[in-house]
Amino acid sequence: MSKQKKHRRLRWRFPVREISQSLSVFQYSGKALGLVWTTNHRLTVVLAILTVVAGLLPAVVAYVGKLIVDSVVLATQSGITSDRLTAFGYVGLEAIAVILLAGTQKGQTVCQSLLRVLLGQRINVLILEKALTLDLPHFEDSEFYDKMNQARRGASTRPLSLVTRTLGLGRDILSLVTYGGLLLQFSVWAVIVLALAAIPPFIAETRFAGEAFRLFHRRTPETRQQYYLETLIAREDYAKEVQLYQLGPLMLQRYHRTFEQIYQEDRNLTIRKGFWSYLLGLLSTLTFYAAYAWIVVETIANRISLGEMTMYLMVFRQGQSTFSSALTAIGGMYEDNLYLSNLYEFLEQEVPQPEGRATRGLIPNDGIRFEKVTFTYPGMSQPALRDISLHLKPGEKLALVGKNGSGKTTLIKLLTRLYTPDTGRILLDGLDLQEWDIKILRRRIGVIFQNFVQYQFTVGENVGVGDVDHLEDSVRWEVASEKGMALPFIESMPQGFHTQLGRWFRGGQELSGGQWQKIALSRAFMRSGADILVLDEPTAAMDAEAEMQIFEHFRTITNNQMVVLISHRFSTVRMADNIVVMTAGEIVEQGTHQELLEKGGKYARLFSIQAAGYQ
Repeated sequence: MSKQKKHRRLRWRFPVREISQSLSVFQYSGKALGLVWTTNHRLTVVLAILTVVAGLLPAVVAYVGKLIVDSVVLATQSGITSDRLTAFGYVGLEAIAVILLAGTQKGQTVCQSLLRVLLGQRINVLILEKALTLDLPHFEDSEFYDKMNQARRGASTRPLSLVTRTLGLGRDILSLVTYGGLLLQFSVWAVIVLALAAIPPFIAETRFAGEAFRLFHRRTPETRQQYYLETLIAREDYAKEVQLYQLGPLMLQRYHRTFEQIYQEDRNLTIRKGFWSYLLGLLSTLTFYAAYAWIVVETIANRISLGEMTMYLMVFRQGQSTFSSALTAIGGMYEDNLYLSNLYEFLEQEVPQPEGRATRGLIPNDGIRFEKVTFTYPGMSQPALRDISLHLKPGEKLALVGKNGSGKTTLIKLLTRLYTPDTGRILLDGLDLQEWDIKILRRRIGVIFQNFVQYQFTVGENVGVGDVDHLEDSVRWEVASEKGMALPFIESMPQGFHTQLGRWFRGGQELSGGQWQKIALSRAFMRSGADILVLDEPTAAMDAEAEMQIFEHFRTITNNQMVVLISHRFSTVRMADNIVVMTAGEIVEQGTHQELLEKGGKYARLFSIQAAGYQ
């Protein structure tokens, strides 16, 4: 017996819990309204005015309808011409009200459509601006991508939806006040029944809105995987390998499998939502027809007029629809708030901003120093770099040698301040990198990574992105391209520096791997004021002869610059002033080419193996 009572108490608390959840519907309404307001003041004001007018007009139409019926009955009974004219006047008045109502509704639709486009753009810009403030570790974290995808999905529509529903709720409340005033003339119980009949569908709507959000939140990785498979199948830069390895059917099968998993969950939720919404909606329908019968009985008993009966039926039906719409709007606002919590969680995510303000070092021309630097990637147990110490003087060339995974690229990421050391410090001209103004620091560095970006821009812009302040400077393009030895083939292209590269856009031309690397090398030279050049496998796609020519030329034009070079070709490495051999994140040897050969250690062994391959 006690279990049954407990079960009844739980069942009774269920709607209370659902309704209490809806009390949070206004959590983000202020922020969403502010966002819409700042997007376009005029459209927001017009939308608000139209919403208020749309809330008043339905009651006016209902009341004028009552006047029409009563005036028609009176004109029929009296036969007086003035009574007939009065009836026609009411008809004209109702026509005007209906025309105004249709106009306000259409105006609302137009305003919402325009705001949706503007707001979508604004929110995407906010998300992209936030992305620009993030550090490299965020972009190497899968959970970060899930958060970004959650923020972007629906973010362009949810704020406007929340504002529209908030305004719609105000419109519905205004309509309900006018409907209630009319129904109170009939019976206070009619108003109470009207309110109670709309609660069951609201409970179903709110419950399943929360469940749909939790489902969306949980399966973000699967949705992202599906998008990734679409990219692999449909993008031109993956097409060669997908076709040659015959990966298409396999990827399409995985795409289907992921879709089926998502669809099964969606289908189950949709079916349950449809079933309970229909079942609870029947209560509202039965309530309406009970009230319908009640009003008819009162009319037959001559306690209300035919016009009043028409008005009450119209008011009750529209009031029931409006009440249900208001509660559904609250449920929708609850759902919008759930999705907007993702957006604002992303936008309000605290990202420590660089605090350094220094524009010059304490010891000019001291160069770069690593002092006992150790670094571990987030989520990894073993350090990628361990107790690294070295000194690169102005004008010196440093080569990093070692197997893949030995920490060479990680060292470069620390030098360019994409990461911060766990322990130890990196100094530039006697000052810790963390104390430098990040913009000033990065202006001093020219970089080409092994996996450099092949921008689908013109040739000139591909070179110019190396110094965004001089992106359109054609003179600098030419100077940088000459240093990167890309100028000869650029001049032979149809439109020279204005030739579109890549295949994404009309008229684009593709380059060979070696040509792309020369473009990237030229990009590094765009920063004429950079005294640090970082080259991570800059000639990996070139043949040995082309590589030799580039580095002989390169050494000549970088006399006064510090250079950090990563290369697996010892014919290139031997030109460096200092060679550092790395293994498992540690420096095991360093010295000149000749010194390391004389030591007969790891470098000498690797050099002899590679040299034997050319004999």
